[in-house]
Amino acid sequence: MAEESTLVIDPSSGFCKSNSVFYSKRRPVAHPPNDSLDVTTFISSRAHHGRVAFVDASTGRHLTFADLWRAVDSVATCLSDMGVKKGHVILLLSPNSIFFPVVCLAVLSLGAVITTTNPLNTNREIAKQIADSKTVLAFTTLQLVPKLGGSNLRIVLLDEQSIPVVQNARIVGTLEEMMKKQPNGTRVRDRINQDDTATLLYSSGTTGASKGVLGSHKSLIAMIQIVLSRFKLDDGDHKFICTVPMFHIYGLAVFALSLLASGTTVVILSKYEMHDMLSAIAKYRVTYLPLVPPILVALVNNAEQIRSNYDLSSLQCVLSGGAPLGKEVIEGFVERYPAVTVLQGYGLTESTGVGASTDSLEESRRYGTAGLLSPGMEAKIVDPETREALPANRTGELWLRGHSIMRGYFHNEEATATTLDSDGWLKTGDICYIDDDGFIFVVDRLKELIKYKGYQVPPAELEALLLTHPDISDAAVIPYPDKEAGQCPMAYVVRKAGSNLSEASIMEFVAGQVAPYKRIRRVAFIASIPKNPSGKILRKDLIQLATSKL
Repeated sequence: MAEESTLVIDPSSGFCKSNSVFYSKRRPVAHPPNDSLDVTTFISSRAHHGRVAFVDASTGRHLTFADLWRAVDSVATCLSDMGVKKGHVILLLSPNSIFFPVVCLAVLSLGAVITTTNPLNTNREIAKQIADSKTVLAFTTLQLVPKLGGSNLRIVLLDEQSIPVVQNARIVGTLEEMMKKQPNGTRVRDRINQDDTATLLYSSGTTGASKGVLGSHKSLIAMIQIVLSRFKLDDGDHKFICTVPMFHIYGLAVFALSLLASGTTVVILSKYEMHDMLSAIAKYRVTYLPLVPPILVALVNNAEQIRSNYDLSSLQCVLSGGAPLGKEVIEGFVERYPAVTVLQGYGLTESTGVGASTDSLEESRRYGTAGLLSPGMEAKIVDPETREALPANRTGELWLRGHSIMRGYFHNEEATATTLDSDGWLKTGDICYIDDDGFIFVVDRLKELIKYKGYQVPPAELEALLLTHPDISDAAVIPYPDKEAGQCPMAYVVRKAGSNLSEASIMEFVAGQVAPYKRIRRVAFIASIPKNPSGKILRKDLIQLATSKL
């Protein structure tokens, strides 16, 4: 990345012909040169004028910055006394809470590793993650203790009570007790380097089995700096509401960690519910609202009712991620909420949630874009067949390189080798192109391309087409095994209420608008399309459903 100054880079696209790399057009952010730096120290040493760090939206309980750092020191002291050392893995199984960041920061300050999991996961899935990650201790709530039934892990309760109300030998204490402990300023600390592992997060696995993604202190620090440069939070009193799960990379990196460095207040919802979210925005005068596209669509569709019942006058900005927004949604939102800016972001667990973003409404109006490359991020567009790096306006797999890229997959050298190359390039698996002005457009997932008689068919293209049909409310397209063609496109369709649309008419509708190899060859009707929390279609579930009948 140091060679950038001597290269000839197109100022419009960011493309350099001599090495076929796209460089970020954003103002660069200097990464801290100190190698011996952990993310907790980095955050706590940032100067700001903030007072309240976190607020529980439902109870109003809050932690000031002074409360928070005192609690982090106390919990770190207790963990150290319990034998937690650098490299030990600690599981955090909890809904969003003002205590989530306390645990994360305390664990990271010791050089230990935080792993999180979705509270909706089954006991079997959680047990598998515990075994795979070699977890030594779990923080969870009383209600979720049964989810750890298959393990012998020591447990610390997060509930706000001093004495556990159940007799369980594995419960070794409560966070409330730990937070009252006098911090030990004289304890010997392990030396922590930026390259040391900080997080072990399991990717959602929309296309296959989930894998443990190793994030470093360096990747988290890079993410924090990008967040601070993207949102100019020094001017005015800003409040973010956390609607996204903190067990996901975006929730963890932005809301449990990054925003602390700016002195911003984060209002935390334990779980997303539209009424609770809107009430909290009104009550706490929230300025920034992060969400996934389905929530944005709901805000557009129910705007009149929402505006008459809730005071959203404090809201300045919505941040959408998970999937690009189309013209209809963006303009529909702007029309109904003219004082609110729509911004978008693109990132992966493997890139610490960083990759590209739109930082103004004007940029978001490049409809369908994921945005410009984040500061310090480099990209290549690579032909999946020839491995040739391509110039602007050519479609291929997006590769990313920068400080926020993961170290690799935990105990999975094969997956690491196929995803990270020796020069530090992360192969995202997203089929993209970068236009003449440096904006990235995601066309589809590489692994989800349907191989029909040697042709590659992008399911997202067919889904977008199906959604233009007046009788279709939702749709997903998957590969279906075919003896002759290898695979053929199959559509799962949700009909609008009262519609008696037939399979044949859907196939006919598509056939009239695409090349012959892209035609839908099979159709099935379904009540709803399965999606993960960030709104991505769970194709593997639909593939399983379709092929189980073979």
